[in-house]
Amino acid sequence: MLSFQFGGAFCSLCLSYSHVVLLLDMEAAEASAAARPSPGLGLCGTWMVLRGGTKLLAARYKVPSQDDLFVYDCTTVGKKPQENEGEDGKSAGKSSDTVLACAFSSSGTYVALTDDRKRLILFRTKPSWECLSVRFVTRRCTSLIITAREDKILVADKSGDVYSYSIAEPERTGTMELGHLSLLLDVALSPDDQYILTADRDEKIRVSLMRAPHNIISFCLGHREFVSRIFVIPNYPDLLLSASGDCTLRLWEYKSGKEVYCCNLSSLNTWEATKNGKKYAVSRTAYCCEGNYVAILYDCIPTVSIFQFNADAQKLLCKQHISLSHQGWDIAFEETGGLWILQEDKQTPLLLYQPVDGQWQPVIEEKQLIKMTKYLRDNWTMFEDSVGKGSFYQNLYKASFDNMAVYLQKKEERLQQQENKRKELQCESNGQTKKVKTGGLSL
Repeated sequence: MLSFQFGGAFCSLCLSYSHVVLLLDMEAAEASAAARPSPGLGLCGTWMVLRGGTKLLAARYKVPSQDDLFVYDCTTVGKKPQENEGEDGKSAGKSSDTVLACAFSSSGTYVALTDDRKRLILFRTKPSWECLSVRFVTRRCTSLIITAREDKILVADKSGDVYSYSIAEPERTGTMELGHLSLLLDVALSPDDQYILTADRDEKIRVSLMRAPHNIISFCLGHREFVSRIFVIPNYPDLLLSASGDCTLRLWEYKSGKEVYCCNLSSLNTWEATKNGKKYAVSRTAYCCEGNYVAILYDCIPTVSIFQFNADAQKLLCKQHISLSHQGWDIAFEETGGLWILQEDKQTPLLLYQPVDGQWQPVIEEKQLIKMTKYLRDNWTMFEDSVGKGSFYQNLYKASFDNMAVYLQKKEERLQQQENKRKELQCESNGQTKKVKTGGLSL
């Protein structure tokens, strides 16, 4: 194994006679992952929050008779005096006002979002929506979460660092908590805020103490590709569920780093897109405590898969696959088990499925669905730039090069060239011999 640094990118090179594997943490791929987020959907209490493009849209979806739409546009926010600079003063390059990530607090009192201009915007939702602060982060964000105590916002960025920002002091700058050597894709917390869990591009899940993040408790190792999503199961707080680009869901006792279950998604899926060996990852996850249901959305397959967690056996049981007519962007469970799906279609941007006898059935005439669908149609411009976009996860897979076939081909070409040259020399030699013989007879 050779490790080296070139142009700011860390590389690992594994050499063998038959196979060369080249792993590159390229800045271009990291920027792609941070700068091309798909639209998002979140539920908390009576509120539904959607993000897309430069806007955040919120409404009380459970009160269909009330017109209470709140829209926030990041293009209206003041920019930093030093344009395109973060807290470190370095240029951010070309940027936009696109919302990158958004998170609710557990009570729904606070909502935080970050955008491509490296702004962290904090809202209070009670008694009405109010912007509390606009702060600037160091790097573009890939994921963020609010602590259960609702005192901090944790922001994970594309450089592999996690910063904390105070909610009680909304103007206070961030504090660096921990760092990875690779792009961070997700961050999670235990329900008691004792542990912070981080997932990166290099297949690792790190578990650290929240009060002393430099103290690493364990690593959850086993994935063979980037870890796209992680969350601690709320009603089983000692267990972590993770999803990866290796097409697996894994269950961990995260404090010890022990893997207790692995679900190979490739063995479950029968749709045409997977038959040609195309790689795909889990882009979104959702969990419902009532029934212990897990829903997952794929990054390039228009399907939602629903599992049920069996706590006694510590395994996931596949319950249903919901096929979509358009690519899905995000999913969210209601507390009672209703499943909302955001998809890239202007006419039916939202789908609602309700559990009936253990299977999720589509609901069409629900008043809350009609209300939220109208809001999305009226504001569809916020999603237009995301329609038809490919998955940014495709840039995160390890690049593998098999040089044996190339070697054998070149060897065969060299041997053929040598054989042709030998034949040419032999023909020339035979021609000269004939001339000599002919000259001798004429004398």
